[in-house]
Amino acid sequence: MSVATARGPVGKRPRGGRGPRFGRYALELVMIAVAVVFLFPVYALVTLAMKDPRQIADSPLAPPSPPTFDNFGHAWSSASLGPALLSSTVITAVSLLLLVVLGSTGAYYLARRARGIGYGLYVLFLLGIVLPFQLGMIPLYKLVDDLGWLGTYHGMVLFYTGIQLPFTVFLYTGFIRALPQDYAQAALIDGCNHRQAFARVVFPLLRPITGTVIILNAVFVWNDFFTPLLYLGGSGRETVPVGVFAFVGQYVSDYGLVFAGLVLAALPILVVFVLLQRYVIKGFAGGLKG
Repeated sequence: MSVATARGPVGKRPRGGRGPRFGRYALELVMIAVAVVFLFPVYALVTLAMKDPRQIADSPLAPPSPPTFDNFGHAWSSASLGPALLSSTVITAVSLLLLVVLGSTGAYYLARRARGIGYGLYVLFLLGIVLPFQLGMIPLYKLVDDLGWLGTYHGMVLFYTGIQLPFTVFLYTGFIRALPQDYAQAALIDGCNHRQAFARVVFPLLRPITGTVIILNAVFVWNDFFTPLLYLGGSGRETVPVGVFAFVGQYVSDYGLVFAGLVLAALPILVVFVLLQRYVIKGFAGGLKG
């Protein structure tokens, strides 16, 4: 057999050589376009926050020339963002701590008791996800008012813990079901009780889903506007969204201050998301395996 016959007709290239490469380039272009669409609001927010009123009036979306950081200092002092950040941090941190502790321990029991009362409780938690919490806003408000917890941190912590606990249990249960039971059983054989086996063996394995639980619940609690407005309004303990809302209404003509306040309000939760983002996909992937 000749060389030309073995390699095929001279001058012809193998089919399909350009197709995969073209498809990869097209996919990259689409992803770049999607990234630009998502990053454009961030660019506009930061750009407007670093401009004075004259620059905003002349060219609102052009890069600031020169950039000014005075808006951030004025927004911090004028909107009282310091106390608002403290309130948001306390409420979010304590709520996350309770959600992680209660959600992980409850999910461990439900995942290991897949029948009988365990399955019934799991279905009950799923109903808590399906039913919108707005249906119970009036009874919950009356309950918190009767307890004398309006305008307090523990009233807000109790509210967020109860509202987000079904979703947290759902995430933890799917992930725990995907874990092998050998680790916990070995700890029980070595003399640990169930609480010690969970705390020392199982919970360290839940790091990916714990990161997912923290970031998703933190974004919800930190950005919630209606509940703090209803429960903390006029108490001096308003959270960041409520403080920014009042600030926008007062300084609506100075958009540089308004957008600077929005940047300061979004920065803490953005830092948390960047630090924990790698756990989000891992947590969902582990739960989907189960």
